[in-house]
Amino acid sequence: GEDTAWVTVDFAAPHASDGDWIGVFSPSNFNASTCPGPSGSDSGPVICSAPIKYQLANYSSDYGKTGKGTLKFQLINQRQDFSFALFTGGLSNPKLIAVSNKIAFANPKAPVYPRLAQGKSWNEMTVTWTSGYDIKEAYPFVEWGMKWSPPTRTAAGTVTFDRESLCGEPARTVGWRDPGFIHTAFLTDLWPNKEYYYKIGHMLPDGKIVWGKFYSFKAPPFPGQKSLQRVVIFGDMGKAERDGSNEYSNYQPGSLNTTDTLIKDLDNIDIVFHIGDITYANGYISQWDQFTQQVEPITARVPYMIASGNHERDWPNSGSFFNGTDSGGECGVLAETMYYTPTENRANYWYKTDYGMFRFCVADSEHDWREGTEQYAFIESCLATVDRKKQPWLVFIAHRVLGYSSGFFYGAGGAFAEPTARQSLQRLWQRHRVDLAFYGHVHNYERTCPVYDGRCASPERSRYSGAVGGTIHAVVGGGGSHLSNFTAEAPPWSVYREMDYGFVKLTAFNYTSLLYEYRRSSDGEVHDSFTVHREYRDVLACVADSCPPTIPPAT
Repeated sequence: GEDTAWVTVDFAAPHASDGDWIGVFSPSNFNASTCPGPSGSDSGPVICSAPIKYQLANYSSDYGKTGKGTLKFQLINQRQDFSFALFTGGLSNPKLIAVSNKIAFANPKAPVYPRLAQGKSWNEMTVTWTSGYDIKEAYPFVEWGMKWSPPTRTAAGTVTFDRESLCGEPARTVGWRDPGFIHTAFLTDLWPNKEYYYKIGHMLPDGKIVWGKFYSFKAPPFPGQKSLQRVVIFGDMGKAERDGSNEYSNYQPGSLNTTDTLIKDLDNIDIVFHIGDITYANGYISQWDQFTQQVEPITARVPYMIASGNHERDWPNSGSFFNGTDSGGECGVLAETMYYTPTENRANYWYKTDYGMFRFCVADSEHDWREGTEQYAFIESCLATVDRKKQPWLVFIAHRVLGYSSGFFYGAGGAFAEPTARQSLQRLWQRHRVDLAFYGHVHNYERTCPVYDGRCASPERSRYSGAVGGTIHAVVGGGGSHLSNFTAEAPPWSVYREMDYGFVKLTAFNYTSLLYEYRRSSDGEVHDSFTVHREYRDVLACVADSCPPTIPPAT
């Protein structure tokens, strides 16, 4: 009934060397032939069936002397059986020495790793999970309800994808692994702020039920509801292995710290936004399972809203705004399938979501945002249609920096953002008095003053009040991936910057008071903060380049 297990592997080789390594394979039957990955891919074993992960044999301290060793691996339920293989020759010239016996979870097809997300309406919660059951084998559903009330069963839809759904290698070649089946159920007509309990399940043809674990969540508040509301925002987290194993694209050393710090504080978090560069699977499909298992203690309890980044979407000639290869051939398919978002079209990853006193406008930086585009129209509509009397806190989100960053590669170009981004969007932010804008992509933390057109609207650094003279922009790309440098000198609009791992937490107390905190992943402590006190009349006030025309009073 468990989703994870620790396995001890004993091994021996007649001629031990530093280049020997152990790979974890699932399914257990694999192709050990040499099969290099795509040009420029991250280093990893160049064999035709990519291992889920691997460890060097000399991680076992006596292996070099005795030729015998023992290693421990943590396995997660991924719908197939497992085997372990000992190779020599290093990662670039691997030669198979031996293969272990096969092992498997009691039920490899079991429903696992639920992911909550808000639906298209405020009183709807979606539950998405993974299993090995096709709809022809078992009927997926969620059993749910309030405490002391009879439970309800809601059927779930089922989707999957195949190699031909993907755009290139390694996703279609060495990185391919069957994703199983992805199920989503819509729990509707929720009572605001009520606690609900739920279990995911599959009904077999004989009427027996295969159950997942028991979980609970708190329903979202009504739009405009005045209650304590706490939001966490970060980007670029990725995944890492708790057993110390290596994996492809293995460059997210802060990932587990961020995950574990959020889990410790989960009773004080209501909703999470992971704003792009979700897993860094980069075309190695099994790593989406590894990521969903890593964050499951979070995603099973609070809504986990994602945005699209370059490592989810970008691929040449696939419709992405940037013509790179960062998705490893996934071209958005994995992100769009594994996680629910309330988009109108899953291929266009922009959406709005309301949470009590907040309105979030989530853009897709991997599609064109410039004036005249479909996305520009969405952004304008999202910002314009919120009632600021009831939802005073207006937040813009995108993965790439469309506002301000003094990260080295943005600063080197002189724009301190994506080219043409501010020119396209800053008048919208100003006209609609956007309070905060968040970005990832740059792997560090930075906060600006309230800024418009490159100039600070206030000299204040820690307590803001009065009219919304500019938007405060924050880069929160320190979720876990390798850190990024800043320019040598901080621009005048940069208030605080730090090259470390962390996330931002927003706490709305009421219609007029907001607390902003930047917390490091290593200790959960606050290292940058400010407060906002703003009344409705301040939102209406005249500011630069945004003064509604007026008629002087009659004399």
